[in-house]
Order: sequence, then C-alpha cells, then structure tokens
Amino acid sequence: MTKIVLFADGLVGLRIANYLVSNFPGDIAFVVTTMRNEISATCDAAGVDNFAFESEAATIARINRSNVDLGILAWWPKLIRPELIAVAKRGFVNTHPSLLPHNRGKHYNFWAIVERAPFGVTIHQVTEGVDAGDILAQKAIAYDWTDTGGTLYVKAQEAMVALFVEAYPAIRTGDVVAIRQQLCDGSFHRASELDAASRIDLDQLYSARDLLNRLRARTFPGYPACWFEDDGARYEVRVDIERKLK
Repeated sequence: MTKIVLFADGLVGLRIANYLVSNFPGDIAFVVTTMRNEISATCDAAGVDNFAFESEAATIARINRSNVDLGILAWWPKLIRPELIAVAKRGFVNTHPSLLPHNRGKHYNFWAIVERAPFGVTIHQVTEGVDAGDILAQKAIAYDWTDTGGTLYVKAQEAMVALFVEAYPAIRTGDVVAIRQQLCDGSFHRASELDAASRIDLDQLYSARDLLNRLRARTFPGYPACWFEDDGARYEVRVDIERKLK
C-alpha cells in the first residue's frame, strides 16, 4: 500500500483532500495544512491525522516515523527544501497551474496572457529547481479574448482538481511515464516582476494587442491592476472584453 503525506491549502487543496479522504483514506499517513481550517476539519471528521505546518524539521521527523512513500503538494504556497523532498521514499509531486514548461514560478495566469503562451495545469515531480521536475500529467486549458487573469485562475483551479482525480490512481502505484521538461522552450517568472510588468507608460507606443493583453492579464477582482502615473498621481486600469455574436 502506498503511504502519502498531503500538503494542502486553498480550494484546490480542500477538494483534493476531500477526494483522497473519500476514495483512498488508507493511503493517507497524515495531512499538513498552513493553519487550522476547513481542510483540518475535513480530516478531523474522517479521523485522518493532520496538523498545521510549524517547521520542516518537525515535518521531516514525522514523515520518517510514518514511513511515507510519496509527498503531494496540493496548491501548497511554500517552497520546500531538498531535505524535505528527500525524506519521502518516492519524493514529492506538485500541482502547478500552468502548462509546463511555460510559466514556471509565479503569476502564471498573468504571464500566459501577456506572453500569449499555452495555458493549462500540470502535475510534476518536485526537484530543487522551481517547477522544473519531470511531468507526470497535464491538461491544456483553452482561453480567448474574454479571459482575464481572474478567469484563468478559476479555470486552473477546476482543471487542477480534475487532473489530480484522473491521474492519482496511476501516480499512487507508480504506473505513470515521467516526461522530462524542455525548460528552454518555456519561461520562468519571479513574484518581483509583476508590478513593473503591470506599469503602463503613457508616452510609450504599444500595439493594441499587447496593451489589451497586459490590461486583461492583470484584471482580477479584488487584486491590484495595471497602473500608470500622471502628474504625481497613480491610477489603476482594468478592462472588460465581451464577445459579440455577429
């Protein structure tokens, strides 16, 4: 029997935890959360051991005691160090909301639109390189002019859960073909790049396509948008594009 440790956060983490608790409860050694939350409550109700993350050292010790085969990162917001990756016998796999090798790193939904890149979700092996491990499963997501950074985020959540449900039976048994990423064919972005990439220079020439892409890529209700400055004041701008029937 495969023994897993699940690191889960957010809506995707909750739905994956629910799926595993309902369908493969015997696989779960324990679940790690970022804090006491709905995922914790789900585990408590099912009698599944769980705790909020405190330190890698404590987590490593617990994994060693539990004889864990595989670690799963389900929308986990933190990078994990090599010492933690190595403690599970088969390492860790990660759920990443982009069609790797495109848009490794942060703000995948923004950069997919800005770079006009293919979009989707991926389950991959975790290595020391950020989102650089071999691909275990992928699902492409179509998008068009009506999409924004916000809509791609929602689409990625839905597709990520569906992909995990489809792929987990093979992943748990190791009956899956790992495909090496061609990193040179993709892209990588850091969180620190987003604000500068969202700046609109009022005196710069842009193609209409590139400007609209940048604006809609940063349109995400509840979050900052593209911005420009004029006469010492800073302004934010969002865009709403609707498709009209002929």
